[in-house]
Amino acid sequence: MRRVVFNQKGGVGKSSITCNLAAISAAKGTPTLVIDLDPQGNSTHYLMGQPAQDLDASVFDFFEQSLTLGGGRKSVNDLIYATPYENLYVLAAHPDLESLEAKLESRYKIYKLKEALQQLEEIYPSIWIDTPPALNFFSRSALIAAQTCLIPFDCDAFSRQALYSLQDAVQELKADHNDALTIEGIIVNQFNAQAKLPQQLINELLAENQPVLPVHLSSSVKMRESHQVSQPLNHYAPKHKLTQQFQALFELLHAC
Repeated sequence: MRRVVFNQKGGVGKSSITCNLAAISAAKGTPTLVIDLDPQGNSTHYLMGQPAQDLDASVFDFFEQSLTLGGGRKSVNDLIYATPYENLYVLAAHPDLESLEAKLESRYKIYKLKEALQQLEEIYPSIWIDTPPALNFFSRSALIAAQTCLIPFDCDAFSRQALYSLQDAVQELKADHNDALTIEGIIVNQFNAQAKLPQQLINELLAENQPVLPVHLSSSVKMRESHQVSQPLNHYAPKHKLTQQFQALFELLHAC
């Protein structure tokens, strides 16, 4: 299964959700790959314990190779790193990704990621794609490469408006490039059960028949702590409430 975690709004937890669900998948014995397409490299740092720019190979090399002809090209699998966690692998981001965007757009390389992941799926049955907070070449490549899309949502009015815009963009891309793409669900993140507004917004979205998933992820300092030590929550705090919510969310996604 190829999943993309995407929202055009920043700060909604794309990297945290991607990495923690992928870590659970790996812990259950499934070879799992995280593709980090965000030049900030948060997923790469979270899983590898070092900045993306300190690694020798990245998704930058994959896309750069697509612009050149001739020998000396590495296969995409040669660019992938094993993380410290069994069955969990990463195709790292790089801060220079944005420098390739105009060339990739003009040479119409939008399907290259999909072609690569269709081959990698034989090795990694579970693939999770983290995206930049923009509808650019890299996020569109991810949406074309994926089978399903998960949308993080952090329960405020701005997020709600961004949600409608995002859904329109996904539906347009689905019609033009990837008719197999489905929105698997909206993940409520940083949820405060004591506040009225989050529950009100959720109820309104449900009344609109929006695919809000019934497992909500709480706001917790444990998430920031796990970022600091570069350990997904199922390794850092396996009994914590937020970890259990991620476990429940993973089970929900795999029961569908």
